Amino acid sequence: MTKAIVFDLGGVLVDLDMDACRRAFREDLGFARITEILDPCHQKGIFMEMEAGRISADEFRAAVLAESRPGAVPEDIDRCISALLVKMDAYKVTLLERLATRYDLYILSNNNPISMPLCNAMMAKAGLDWQRVFKEEFVSCYMKMLKPGQEIFREAIRRTGVAPAEILFIDDSPRNVEAAAAAGMRSALYVQGEDLEELIEKHIEP
Repeated sequence: MTKAIVFDLGGVLVDLDMDACRRAFREDLGFARITEILDPCHQKGIFMEMEAGRISADEFRAAVLAESRPGAVPEDIDRCISALLVKMDAYKVTLLERLATRYDLYILSNNNPISMPLCNAMMAKAGLDWQRVFKEEFVSCYMKMLKPGQEIFREAIRRTGVAPAEILFIDDSPRNVEAAAAAGMRSALYVQGEDLEELIEKHIEP
């Protein structure tokens, strides 16, 4: 029986636009290397270092500014990152509120200290009382662990207090879905734009 559902954030609950983000970095900042480090699921280079909590947001900003056009400021970087985040569908707000009456809900996200507050603000703007709906957010940059590493899944399982077989994990990365399954969770792959409610109904019970 399912007792908890763990959601990835970007690409599952919040829609992403990778092209818009890359374009903002290239055209607004002149930071061409964004195409090398920004990935739909698994970041690379300094972006990965920030998501892993190995460098701070300020260190990331400084590294980007060092390769950007003269006159660029840290706020420009935050604005470019915000271009990644598109929206949260209204039906997902209703869905999460309903699920929270039956299951413990969590977020498990590879994220960073710039975009994570923006994601939370986007959920709130969509009408979701995320602090009430989710029991906890497991965020890579604060935990200093990254998906698909087993360490972050084991720690998330430990904190939920729920047996892994009683947890449904939903992510948009096949590697993360496979890693969650290896940790003992039941897992499902979500493709942005599909009906999340249908996916959950299909996988909610063994």
